[in-house]
Amino acid sequence: MSVEFVDTNIVLYSLSDDVAKRRQALTILANQPVLSLQVLNEAANVMRRKLKFDIPAIREVLLRWLRESRLHPLLISTLLAALDIAARYGFSHYDSLIIAAALESDCMTLYSEDLQHGQVIDQRLTIINPFKQEHH
Repeated sequence: MSVEFVDTNIVLYSLSDDVAKRRQALTILANQPVLSLQVLNEAANVMRRKLKFDIPAIREVLLRWLRESRLHPLLISTLLAALDIAARYGFSHYDSLIIAAALESDCMTLYSEDLQHGQVIDQRLTIINPFKQEHH
């Protein structure tokens, strides 16, 4: 069972022309992470509006991601947990939904380029920016 959750920006990098980021995103996706319905919806919107994919291509990509991951559906409990997370940590509503879905899926890692690298939520979920260069 996967302990990794992937934010929208990471799945989109699997389609990127940036070879290094695409390789890193594909490596993460190969581990069969958890994706939420929200992530798939956001990615579909970006594919349609920014990347100019046609509907059959979007459907093909989404179905591939669904086959290669675990899906967390958006539930009432996710919405209510997201409100608590937003109040406690100050995240936006949509970021809080991602975090709530990751917590509900018992994930230990949330891969995201947009959230604070290294931040720990509820003492059990660590946000990791997989593209961040560690300086030693």
